[in-house]
Amino acid sequence: MTAPLDVPESAATAPSDEMLAGADRKAIEGRSLGQIAWRRLRRDKVAIAGACVIIFLILVAVFAPLIVKWFGHDPLEYHEDLTDSRSMAPKAAFGGISLDFLFGVEPQNGRDIFSRVVYGARVSLLIAFLATLLSVVIGTLLGVIAGYFGGWVDTLIGRAMDVFLAFPLLVFAIALAGVVPDQAFGLTGDTLRVALLIFIIGFFNWPYLGRIIRGQTLSLREREFVDAARSLGARGPYIIFRELLPNLIAPILIYSTLLIPSNILFEAALSFLGVGVRPPTPTWGGMLADAARYYTIPHFMVFPGLAIFVTVLAFNLFGDGLRDALDPRGKR
Repeated sequence: MTAPLDVPESAATAPSDEMLAGADRKAIEGRSLGQIAWRRLRRDKVAIAGACVIIFLILVAVFAPLIVKWFGHDPLEYHEDLTDSRSMAPKAAFGGISLDFLFGVEPQNGRDIFSRVVYGARVSLLIAFLATLLSVVIGTLLGVIAGYFGGWVDTLIGRAMDVFLAFPLLVFAIALAGVVPDQAFGLTGDTLRVALLIFIIGFFNWPYLGRIIRGQTLSLREREFVDAARSLGARGPYIIFRELLPNLIAPILIYSTLLIPSNILFEAALSFLGVGVRPPTPTWGGMLADAARYYTIPHFMVFPGLAIFVTVLAFNLFGDGLRDALDPRGKR
């Protein structure tokens, strides 16, 4: 037999070069689902560009008075000296576009188009965000209740969704907005019109999200973590708010970002038809309605129409990227 080699004790216990190289490295940390989704979203340049446009539009709406003070004029201020009394067109070329009037002036009254577009962003985004919030709250609660309890509760809520989806929303909105007086429910003026539009758009659009949440809940209620909560004695409200809703955040966020642009278009359509926020308060839809009478002056229609187009496109691009980041299995 060969005698064992005498290995020095210091050599036997000395760490290897690989161990020394890894000693200074940080321990491997796990990533949450939110961090993983953010990494995916960050790689989507188109979605990030849409998010940057959305943030820019929100800042423009919030700081509209300051922006108009620096770069424009009062949106209700008339500049009739800048328009021709006969043709009603701006006297200067290119619709009166200059350093003082960045988007030119309106025909007939000479109001600053730039200032009116900036202030119009406040109305459109405010109504769209709050109406979407109302739809999300109602749709999420009713959808998760219908999907979890099933039975006659699901049937009752499902038939209510069918009624709302079959309802001629645009016709009802025109009729309701047209008959409401200038003072009602303790509100007057623009405050009443904005609150009315938020209610009409938000309350009657909840079934679209409600159906999606109901379908997701039907799948989640059969999962093991829900059975485990039931076996521990958890009741329905606890399971809904503590187990189901946290797992529904992804579809809620995705469809909320896709619902906002449709609400912006809805508000613009109502204002275009004359039943939205009433003049002289500037709105994008109202500006397009006024511009329709002056089709020979294209700049009057281009800027509010471009504002609607860019806003809706930015939300749709961001919504698509958010869907791919939160649900990569559904990515095309």
